[in-house]
Amino acid sequence: MNDATSNPETLVQYQVWDRTVRLFHWINVLCVIGLIGVGLVILNGKALGVSTDGKILLKTIHVYIGYVFALNLGWRIIWGFLGNRYAKWAAILPFGGAYKKSLSQFVEKTKEGNPPHYLGHNPIARLMVALLFLLLSLQAVTGLVLAGTDMYFPPFGQTIAEWVAEDPSKAAEIKPYSQENVNPDSYKTMRSVRKPFITIHVYAFYVLLGAVLLHLLGVVVSELREKSGLVSAMFTGKKVFHENPIDLDEQ
Repeated sequence: MNDATSNPETLVQYQVWDRTVRLFHWINVLCVIGLIGVGLVILNGKALGVSTDGKILLKTIHVYIGYVFALNLGWRIIWGFLGNRYAKWAAILPFGGAYKKSLSQFVEKTKEGNPPHYLGHNPIARLMVALLFLLLSLQAVTGLVLAGTDMYFPPFGQTIAEWVAEDPSKAAEIKPYSQENVNPDSYKTMRSVRKPFITIHVYAFYVLLGAVLLHLLGVVVSELREKSGLVSAMFTGKKVFHENPIDLDEQ
């Protein structure tokens, strides 16, 4: 590989993000946009005059997008142990003595007006990526629980239906928003158990919105400052630099 320091006017290209990471990123983007759009309509259903049947349809769409979202996220979590060095959790999560040292150096150099360049995520970006993964995981887990308590969908729907059914042998016949074959006391208990999950799901949703906006702002600022092809790298997998990235020697 060429040494970027040999000629500061020369752009040197480096392969960073593998195909799995890039696919995860764009599938996740599409899913999050879809989930946010449908979720906002569901949350404002009364104000928008959405009927019960309409709400069931919207929640069904939300759940199916959620399945794609959760499967995609689950595969990315696994890939954090199998992928290249930039995909691995050791290069993403903001933990350990080496990370603290790199964060301190990054802040110091940035204050001096000479922020170091990274092939992978810089120390500040790692904080944001960790927050995003935490919020995405919270949304996936709580969403799957809510799919069972609201719509009786897998993976928990059958268990929930048997819990609230007057006749557990006919639990599969219970329909969303229907009280037929539903025991009122069991249903009330189930809904109380559901409450913390919906609370986490809604508040994490709003935090996620804010985090996504900060993430986009960070990408724009980094792209303008570093001109390393940060955005295009999520399509091609490659970044470009005028000088050697600080983490080049870690390869």
